[in-house]
Amino acid sequence: MPAQRTCQRAFRTIALTDLIPRPSRSYSSGPSPAAATTTEGAKHAISPRWLSDTKSRIGRCITFGLAPKLVDEAGNLLSVLGRDWRELVAGSEGYLTSEKRAGLHRQNIVWGEQDSMGHVNNVMYVRFAESGRCNWIRNYSRHVDPAHKRQWEELLTSRGIGLILKSITVDFKFPMTWPDRISVYHKLRSRPDESTESLILDVLIMSEVKQRPAARCLEDVVVYDYRAGKKSTLEPFMLEQFKQTFDLQEAAKAENHGKIQQIEQRVRVLEKESWDRPDAKEDFGSAQRP
Repeated sequence: MPAQRTCQRAFRTIALTDLIPRPSRSYSSGPSPAAATTTEGAKHAISPRWLSDTKSRIGRCITFGLAPKLVDEAGNLLSVLGRDWRELVAGSEGYLTSEKRAGLHRQNIVWGEQDSMGHVNNVMYVRFAESGRCNWIRNYSRHVDPAHKRQWEELLTSRGIGLILKSITVDFKFPMTWPDRISVYHKLRSRPDESTESLILDVLIMSEVKQRPAARCLEDVVVYDYRAGKKSTLEPFMLEQFKQTFDLQEAAKAENHGKIQQIEQRVRVLEKESWDRPDAKEDFGSAQRP
């Protein structure tokens, strides 16, 4: 019964979302020579609409008619999608989505961040990415490697070895509006080594209302020695932590891709046992003609 209630509530949400009219808008970030590199990290990503499409597929099975045991299975699937959507959408790309790794976690969009067109101003996305990167670094000092807290914190200052943003590009996905919440995730594009003097970071800005990326960014961050006045390599302990982070990213990507494949298989079973079976006949309920 709990699974059935979850299934019913989730399906009502799907149905209402489909019925609410939405105005059509033209929204573009304009042509950019860096657009190809900005989206490099998303080449092997799942469809941005995978989550909503999967919910709709389950909803179609429910409306067509399912055996009681399959109704429970549908409810369980919807519960998994509602609970683990961040890991499935972002984790499958290699982003680490725990609160101790996120640059911003469920931060509120405020009314004043909108422009005259009624959606979040473009410049705010750069601010989200910048704030997220600073918090991403601070997570190492607070949660990942507190033994070197001072050195990690000084990366954000000009007192010694620091990080300087060389460039940032933004690829806008849809016009985000208030109210909403965002989570911002950073990931290393490649595994650093002893000669690394810069970090290429992919950034994902996730909308909680839409449960999909609102924007993607690409950051090129230079390691700089303020005392010597020139580029530098990473401190050995920092290099080791970034290597471990990259390995965790790859593990998260493999793990969540596996979870998505399992969900796809389970949804396909529902479809084959409902509208896509050879003798399929839609269930219109118990109402009979007088």
